[in-house]
Amino acid sequence: ADIGSQKDRVVTEEEWLQKWEMGNIGFHKEQGHPLLRKYLDVLLKGRSGLRIFFPLCGKAVEMKWLADMGHEVVGVEVSEQALKEFFAEHSLPYCQEPVPEISGAKKLQSTSGNISLYCCSIYDLSSSVVGKFDGIWDRGALVAVNPCDRQRYVSLMITLMERNSSYLLVTVSYDPNKHKGPPFYVPESEIKSLFG
Repeated sequence: ADIGSQKDRVVTEEEWLQKWEMGNIGFHKEQGHPLLRKYLDVLLKGRSGLRIFFPLCGKAVEMKWLADMGHEVVGVEVSEQALKEFFAEHSLPYCQEPVPEISGAKKLQSTSGNISLYCCSIYDLSSSVVGKFDGIWDRGALVAVNPCDRQRYVSLMITLMERNSSYLLVTVSYDPNKHKGPPFYVPESEIKSLFG
């Protein structure tokens, strides 16, 4: 499973922040992701009132969609701008508070309380801070994580999952020698070895 020249590629936190500042966010889907609608039953398994996690959430419109269905949504994103745009674009009032366990981190929470978005590095999160989740919607996270950090990322995701949790993962398939990423190419064999 050769991931070509991507193996050593590193995108810094500053580069991600710059993408948001410059509006270089082609990865954002205004209408939400069709695969979430298609596989929603796999995520929910007929259950209601779930806690659903959005790693590297950006300003994903699906967060409001799931919250409106009665689920509790928690996201994490390094760009405060992305999070503020999410609340503004949905006309959702929110309050902001520091996260005592994580230096410099902020939590932006909808006034209704069902959407909590953490502004910090995903690697600063733990289940002691955010709890555990019934579902994870990983639409652009694993493929955005630097290849050298994949194991660390997946290990964290596993610690955030409840026993009967569902994990929906979207990846992209292409020749990694022709595109440097992100999104990065994660071969199916690697997904199997990472998640076990």
